[in-house]
Amino acid sequence: MTSRQARAQEDTYFRVMKMVQAQPDISQRQLAKALGLSLGGVNYCLQALMEKGWVKVQNFSNSRNKLGYAYLLTPTGVTEKTALTARFLKRKMHEYAELRAEIEALQKEFVLPASNQTPAP
Repeated sequence: MTSRQARAQEDTYFRVMKMVQAQPDISQRQLAKALGLSLGGVNYCLQALMEKGWVKVQNFSNSRNKLGYAYLLTPTGVTEKTALTARFLKRKMHEYAELRAEIEALQKEFVLPASNQTPAP
């Protein structure tokens, strides 16, 4: 996966799987709100993760006698989440290094006068 769209999709898979693992009874609406995604986007992502065999859904009854769902990572899902985490971390560390270099270059370019430490408007 190298295209920007593929990286974004992989990041979404990672974030959804991370939240599902931490809170299996989270609703799709809660996931959408927490991740800043649309409800349809979360549903689409969960369906894709289930088709891949990385997440399974389980019914349960909560205290209000309504049917709820629990999203569980499968053993394959746990393995894939580990790989996604490694790739996510590698990408973010690379982005951080690039951003840091850009900031340092701008700081060298924009030298403030010693008497005034704030830039002029």
